[in-house]
Amino acid sequence: MSKRVAAGPAGETGERGGPAADLVRRLTRWADDFPEPGVRFADLTPVFADPDGFRSVVDCLAALVPDADLVAGVDARGFLLGAGVATTLGTGVLAVRKRGKLPPPVITREYQLEYGTAALEVPATGVELTGRRVLLLDDVLATGGTLAAAADLFTSAGAQVVAAAVVLELEGLGGRSRQGDYPVTSIVTV
Repeated sequence: MSKRVAAGPAGETGERGGPAADLVRRLTRWADDFPEPGVRFADLTPVFADPDGFRSVVDCLAALVPDADLVAGVDARGFLLGAGVATTLGTGVLAVRKRGKLPPPVITREYQLEYGTAALEVPATGVELTGRRVLLLDDVLATGGTLAAAADLFTSAGAQVVAAAVVLELEGLGGRSRQGDYPVTSIVTV
């Protein structure tokens, strides 16, 4: 797997600057020892609840791949991002769900979290994914398992992940190294 990143404004790579980054840095709420001891949780709820914060984040993410024909948001905060970006781009949006939330048949991928294991699913029928150009969105990139599993779901269904993006990247956890040959962009890296 490669460690490619998308180019941002003024030649930046990996992290995008500007108003969105400033608002994310200012509004993110940090919770130590959640959901279990030793984990520091980045709560982006205040960013999304702020009209300027949400609009800036959506605009920043939508600018990454204006020619994507499907936006996919990873359960659950990715749903918010995906809907906003898809509306801005005029595309469809697909929710990448946690295991057991969709009726069969589904395509499933298990993955490791920094504090356990989980699985993601997308419909195996009813939504044509073959040949679709997908922009994959999530809120936080930590160890990278969630984003990599979601990308694998789309690739196995015949779609092309043209880019992945997150609002916040926890660089010290190395999640970027688990991503595929698609550009990965974060608005803020800590």
